[in-house]
Amino acid sequence: MVVQLNNVSKRYGRRWALVQLTFAIPEKSSVLLTGGNGAGKTTLLRMLATSLKSTRGEVRIFDKLSGVDNDLIRPRLALVTHDSHLYDDLSAEENLSLVGHFLPWVDMRRMGDILERVGLAPRRASAVRGFSAGMRRRLCMGRMLLVEPELVLLDEPFGQLDPPGVALVEEIIREVQQKQVTLVMSTHDVERGEALCDHHLHLKSGRVLRAVEPLGEPGEATRIAQELEARGGWH
Repeated sequence: MVVQLNNVSKRYGRRWALVQLTFAIPEKSSVLLTGGNGAGKTTLLRMLATSLKSTRGEVRIFDKLSGVDNDLIRPRLALVTHDSHLYDDLSAEENLSLVGHFLPWVDMRRMGDILERVGLAPRRASAVRGFSAGMRRRLCMGRMLLVEPELVLLDEPFGQLDPPGVALVEEIIREVQQKQVTLVMSTHDVERGEALCDHHLHLKSGRVLRAVEPLGEPGEATRIAQELEARGGWH
């Protein structure tokens, strides 16, 4: 298993964002993470990326203990979220160059091809400060491709994208999957996410309502998510 959570909870002050999560994510699977606003999806993704430490319980990534072995875990994964974590005063090319500075084993000779792949080659020397939200998302996807991670974590990857941008992100996700990379994707666009994923995980109020289970016929994730959200309790 690439990811294993055992009775994991996360608290912010008096509020519990995640409550007793226990599940595992198989290697090479693609997991659609669903749930309403405030369900804990972003908190969970940040925890899987070792950006957050659990209040209780154990998180293992690549069979390494999160919070203890972070230096061994982080080089093997990539997280793309609403916050681009880009440097506004640097160009697109310079932002990607930082990857090589922090991860010296990354093949930086691929940078030009990746900028071309995400449609930013003509703006490679432009400061990111002038980029639209969609262009920033493209650059973040390029940074993810450059790292060549074994685990990809995506938080609303289609947000703020025009139709060509959405199509591009879909293509990149499928390319990553062809390389047998494990993927966890949170999106409110359940129908689109279902077409890209083979497993489903649903959260409500920080609790697991559906653990990581294989998806069946088209529309199953949408139907199950709606049914689970309509329930008054948890199981």
